[in-house]
Amino acid sequence: MASPQEHIIMLPFFAHGHLFPFLALAKQIQERTGFTITLVSTPLNILYLKSTNTQNPQIHLVPLPFNSSHHNLPPNTETTESLPLSQVITLFHASSSLESPFRRFISDVTIRDGKSPICIISDVFMGWANEVAKSLDIVNVSFSTCGAYGSAAYVSVWQKLPHRFLENDNDEFCLPWFPERCRVTRSHLHQFVRVADGNDEWSKFFQQQTTFSLGSFGWLCNTVQEIEPLGLEVLKNCTKLPIWCIGPLLPQRMLESSSNPGTFGKRAGKEPGLSPEECLKWLDLFPKSSVLYISFGSQNTIRPTQMMELAKGLEESGQPFIWAIRPPIGFNLKENFRDEWLPPGFEEQMIHSKLGLLVHKWAPQLEILSHKSTGAFLSHCGWNSTLESLSQGVPIIGWPLAAEQVYNSKMMEEEMGVGIELTRGLESSIVKEDVKRVIEIVMGKNGKGEEMRKKACEIGELIRVAAREENDVKGSSLQAMDDFVASILSFSRR
Repeated sequence: MASPQEHIIMLPFFAHGHLFPFLALAKQIQERTGFTITLVSTPLNILYLKSTNTQNPQIHLVPLPFNSSHHNLPPNTETTESLPLSQVITLFHASSSLESPFRRFISDVTIRDGKSPICIISDVFMGWANEVAKSLDIVNVSFSTCGAYGSAAYVSVWQKLPHRFLENDNDEFCLPWFPERCRVTRSHLHQFVRVADGNDEWSKFFQQQTTFSLGSFGWLCNTVQEIEPLGLEVLKNCTKLPIWCIGPLLPQRMLESSSNPGTFGKRAGKEPGLSPEECLKWLDLFPKSSVLYISFGSQNTIRPTQMMELAKGLEESGQPFIWAIRPPIGFNLKENFRDEWLPPGFEEQMIHSKLGLLVHKWAPQLEILSHKSTGAFLSHCGWNSTLESLSQGVPIIGWPLAAEQVYNSKMMEEEMGVGIELTRGLESSIVKEDVKRVIEIVMGKNGKGEEMRKKACEIGELIRVAAREENDVKGSSLQAMDDFVASILSFSRR
């Protein structure tokens, strides 16, 4: 490998689902190469990342000036967390204001080190960094924290807006660059995508940033090539760039064993509603693959009526469950949970019967998914959660809510055979009978449920093999990382 004096600068987008994969990638690159890595972001995001207490002195976390109040955002707003949808797009556009301080930072680093950084790795949503890199004659690589299928679908929809001229939400269309069988309807799309016409604020941001990112040297993707052959093929076709699949960016212990690796430590900025040890003790009461885990991620929740029907369906299914529960949409996610959002006496009945465990605030997701008793995951299908679940051989009941989640859900059901979509979005009507029916299918010991668990376990093994090196044979993700490093070194020498 090259001299450890080589320096890579990393620029993530302002969301926890982007910040932590970037930090995990920084650690992976540094440990494999000895390079110095500097990750830059806004002051509060850097404080948040520092709270993870990374001990690697070769990874530097550096704040760039940013004041949310200058962008018509609430004070101290530096991530998408807890922002209403109407203001999320404001934050997206505000992220571009880092361009000038980022350019100054790169120039300062170049003067201090006596040479330019070997590479800038920027978030796909921070595509403007490609223009900065080109003006300074530095190679820029874009990093998609999504999977290959989701990334390709996102690029496809924003670049082509194929749904623009459809009259009805139930009209089907084929995703550009995808096979004809990969069809979706307007109703699959998030509400702001559904109305995008190229002139709205969402289109203006995503079309420009994805176009910039398509001009980069190549893309890094948080996936494993063996689990997403179709997505990888489409992503290569639509970007016309090298794609390095360097995932999964997960704790190493999740990849070493699929049975109860214990606790993974405190999560940054997360106050647990119940300790990992207490959750594991509760899970120990149940047989293998018998518990359903429910979580909609750190930034999402559902409507009050949906929450009520979900609770009723869970109770009628008789299936043991752990539910990471937050106030429904329309309420402050940080306020105390109200009994009125659930059927009368629901939580007390679940505790008394030992049928369900409700975890308020944050739940120890890695520990729950790694436990042998966990048999399925009712999820929003965010990519980090998807990888965590599949790495442990846990199939998924999909309830996609935002971003590329609907494409992840579609892929898991149609391409992988490890998922069933219960419903999608906040606008859908859901009844307890549907909840009960889908739970019984997925948690069933025979038939489709058994088949899904088998396929999920096969994918889990592919994920672990990709991140493993045995007898001098590297898994595909380790080889992709080495290929990426060799490519940027070769480019810098030219």
